[in-house]
Amino acid sequence: MDVYEKLREILDTGPAGAPPSKAFDEILRLLYTPEEAAVAVHMAFFPRPLESIASDAGMPVDEVSRLLEAMAGKAVIYERQKGDQTLYLLLPTIPGLFEFPLMKGILTPELERLGKLWDKYHTEAMGASFSGNPTPFARVIPVEQSLVAKTRVHPYEEVARLIDAVDFIALEQCPCRVSIKACDNPTETCLIFDNAGRFLVRRGYGREISRREAHDVLDRTEEAGLVHTSNNSAGKPAFICSCCKCCCTILTCRTKLGLPNAFAASSYEARVDQDACTGCAICADERCPMSAISLTDDKAVVGIDKCIGCGLCVSTCPTGAITLNKRSEEPEVPPTMQDLGMRIITEKGKLESFLSQNKS
Repeated sequence: MDVYEKLREILDTGPAGAPPSKAFDEILRLLYTPEEAAVAVHMAFFPRPLESIASDAGMPVDEVSRLLEAMAGKAVIYERQKGDQTLYLLLPTIPGLFEFPLMKGILTPELERLGKLWDKYHTEAMGASFSGNPTPFARVIPVEQSLVAKTRVHPYEEVARLIDAVDFIALEQCPCRVSIKACDNPTETCLIFDNAGRFLVRRGYGREISRREAHDVLDRTEEAGLVHTSNNSAGKPAFICSCCKCCCTILTCRTKLGLPNAFAASSYEARVDQDACTGCAICADERCPMSAISLTDDKAVVGIDKCIGCGLCVSTCPTGAITLNKRSEEPEVPPTMQDLGMRIITEKGKLESFLSQNKS
């Protein structure tokens, strides 16, 4: 079997999957040299030491070390430190293999090509694979300004508490807007936390920032009308993205591809006080990324079936006529990232192949 096809099959066991495609075959050939791919097929989604990978690959440790460091330097595999030991593991397609190599925000001709291929792959196969069956990987977080003090808020629904829960914050360029270039929204907006954030900073793909700076990023992206999204689990966040409807993988799964389980809406929905609404149409024309708001008789009306509970309409309503309110049925949120991943893998019928590929 071709080594790149073998690598694709391994990546396909992950939660996001890696369905076959000519575009993805070219992506893999751009990301990995044949030598690197030959080592990568002996890796897994759990961390392993250099010596173990070299043993499985049947190659000298020094040569495997060189190849692993080359791949980590390109951010096409993940490396983390455990005491004095360096451990290596594969990145899933999304989030990881798509985003990380583009997070410097500087596109060489090769990375330009890579971005176009990911966009093609997203449309042809990856978007549908990434979307939930039915559990989505990502969920919407309401913007801070849209939640009032009397609202009952879970810790995983409040941006401030999410940021306070992490130990390390890295800021990176948005790979979606950097590569798609369909809007003028800010690009230095992706927040990656803890070990993954440390890895990206070590490898030059991001910079460490403070909690205050992280809040400033979210304030700036809210002002720009971007939707805050994070992993669809209740534990520590792995990331907070600020997504646009025209470029970003998470939102375009619904806005462009029409996939209903692309992401989980927040547990809130927008409601309009008709008496207070002046019909200015800011919410409908400028803020709602899902086109969930329309005007009827010069009053804003929310289509609840389309509302994702992001709160962007609330934070700019000049009369305070729009509020976020708890939905009658709150979505179930897996307790941890590990639980989320295993649930998605199980729903997609990949549990056996995942466990077989990733046994220690």
